[in-house]
Amino acid sequence: MSASTFTLPLQLSNVSISYLSIGLIGTVFLLFATLVRAYLRYKPSPLRRFSFSKLPHPNGGNPVVKVSHQDSIYDESPNTTRTDDEIAAYGRFPDYAALSGVPLPTAYPKFDIIKALPRPYRPFRWAYHQTMSFKKMEPDWWLELENTYIERLAQRQELYGAYGSEIIQVLPGMEAACQELMEMVLQFLVARYPQYFSLEVTSSSPDGKPDVFVNRVINIRENILQTPPLEVLLKHVPEDFALVKRNKDTGEYEFRGGIACSSLGWSVKTKIGQGLRELHKIVPDYKEKMAKSMDRFFTKLPTSAPIQRGSWGLEYEKPLFCPPNHPHFLHRLTQNPDMPLSSIFLRVDWQTLRRLPLSGCIVFNFKALFTPLSEFQDEPKVPALLLKILKEGKKSIMEYKDTWHVEHVATPALEEWAKEQETNGLVKEGWEEETLEEYPLFERWEEKWRKQQGF
Repeated sequence: MSASTFTLPLQLSNVSISYLSIGLIGTVFLLFATLVRAYLRYKPSPLRRFSFSKLPHPNGGNPVVKVSHQDSIYDESPNTTRTDDEIAAYGRFPDYAALSGVPLPTAYPKFDIIKALPRPYRPFRWAYHQTMSFKKMEPDWWLELENTYIERLAQRQELYGAYGSEIIQVLPGMEAACQELMEMVLQFLVARYPQYFSLEVTSSSPDGKPDVFVNRVINIRENILQTPPLEVLLKHVPEDFALVKRNKDTGEYEFRGGIACSSLGWSVKTKIGQGLRELHKIVPDYKEKMAKSMDRFFTKLPTSAPIQRGSWGLEYEKPLFCPPNHPHFLHRLTQNPDMPLSSIFLRVDWQTLRRLPLSGCIVFNFKALFTPLSEFQDEPKVPALLLKILKEGKKSIMEYKDTWHVEHVATPALEEWAKEQETNGLVKEGWEEETLEEYPLFERWEEKWRKQQGF
């Protein structure tokens, strides 16, 4: 994470200055420099606000983790020093917003899950090279529901029934983190979409805390004391979740539990237990350019600063879960001359990353969003930008994205739309392709989005 820098340019030229003036300027400059140093020294950093040392002990008194901010964030400590018993002492459903420093979302009363569309993410960048491409997460949009909600939940249940441990796995020692994640997710849903979700305390609750999650979209009352946490998420949230925890012996963050119903070319079963470098070994330039940065980022990530990012690909139809050797990958071996434009979709895996405040584990969640390629026709600069990437992107990255099987249909369409946009004045003639100012969205995206979904 880069720190902002402050520079003070000082230029004195073609000016005759007396010795007295020089002395005054020097005195003022020294005073200013002293004030700047003092400000920078004592200015509260946003990263310092919610270190583990400031979390309240559930029983009062001293914090559970008696370490300074520097110890808990900036050195090589694992940030997972609480035992399961210490976490349990907070009780179920503590105030995770206060513990993490991330506020609960604003209620969205106008939201209509039958009409809702995902925000139109277009995470295209030029120049196109491998970076982490992180942006600050918007608390209201940690979990974004839309009109495929019921369909996706049914698909997830079907996939779990067919694939079992390839969909969900949890390694020993992750029980508290799974419970913590589930509670944070349910708190979010109830706050963001109160017209659809609620938590209830029934007479069966052993501690006076919620024991039933009410989902009015699919008319289910889920007993969250009897259903394993990740299965609760599988049944009610169309997102995939991966929990990573730092190995106290090696110092590396490892994938130790999760749900994956929309993975392409891998499954939870093939990745469980792997560290970051092993997980990303097939990603171009990861080892050479990104591995050390990712290690540092995971070590320093505070609870109060979740991030978001997106990855993308062009797909034939809408592949959701394709473990290794899945028949869908046969489509990528040829360019079908009869492939219709209507069968090509942009797939965006919209992702967020945040640290859980009690266990210290990091949760990575993502969902697959599909957009017909034809939607780009009226989106300013999008066709030209994507065309630039397909034609001139770094070879190793484009081979990794594996878009070749649709390019013979996608490229001519993008060329036509890019010319149309210049002819119609939607894009200024001679515009040079670059990452859009509205990244990861596009110019006037909200107008189009709200018009299409009707609210």
